[in-house]
Amino acid sequence: MRPDDWTLTEDLDDFLARGGDFLSSRPAPHTMHLTVIEKLRTRGSAEYGTQAPVFGRLEEAGKVHATFYRLPSRGLVPTPLTPEQADTLAAHLAGLGHSLPYVSADESTAAAFAEAWQRHTGATSTFRTRLHLYRLGTLTPPQPFPEGRGRVAGEEDHEQVVHWCKEFATAVDEVLPDSWADTRFADKHFTFWETPDGTPVSIAGTTSNIGGMVRVDPVYTPAHLRGRGYAAAVTTEVSRAALATGAKEVVLFTDPANLTSNALYRRLGYVRLADWAVYDFSAPHGTGRPL
Repeated sequence: MRPDDWTLTEDLDDFLARGGDFLSSRPAPHTMHLTVIEKLRTRGSAEYGTQAPVFGRLEEAGKVHATFYRLPSRGLVPTPLTPEQADTLAAHLAGLGHSLPYVSADESTAAAFAEAWQRHTGATSTFRTRLHLYRLGTLTPPQPFPEGRGRVAGEEDHEQVVHWCKEFATAVDEVLPDSWADTRFADKHFTFWETPDGTPVSIAGTTSNIGGMVRVDPVYTPAHLRGRGYAAAVTTEVSRAALATGAKEVVLFTDPANLTSNALYRRLGYVRLADWAVYDFSAPHGTGRPL
């Protein structure tokens, strides 16, 4: 395997023509790639100004073995790579003079690429964070189920959706863009869990069904309403709805430090699939241009 087995392009249609089937072949581990690329396909990249996203694929004998995407001013997000594949990608990007602020991928890929990037560029890597990636096995609704019902949020609920998403972001130390349209929540579909009198008490969002995959994100219950089964109920509702769309894979990310949410999702039938990690990079030796 050689570094020039990697092909880079800014043409999304070309990338999808060659790499789309590969991404759809493993929708659970490729969840981030499927959703980000679908957003670019439907909305375009105008929000990034004059810079264009970059896509790459590793192709041998006409078969795609791995891909990556990189949004302007953001880090590299590759699909799962072997150490050899990570090394050839790092060598290829370094040889072209690119610079990267971070890598975000499944834990083994992120670690392998971080090591290779340091070796090829002299940049040092620092571990930033880890997430658990869960995939739904057999959905097991909670017992007892709290009183109330699920209700799909409509346009009239926009203010409440935005408010709770902002509260969720604050709770997980996430800084949202000023414009709601630029947040990762803007393209989601939301469902409330309501008490019998119609009061919303919990919310869950999901992506559309993309390549047979739906990702649940976020799930949020205000602090004063927790411990009553509302998060389990609304997660059950959106999981059922995802399966009803024909999704083969329903996935979600969790914070490993939040033992309560991890235990909740396991009780509902979610099974830990992989760990996801982010490594930040210092500026490499010499000058480079952004990828």
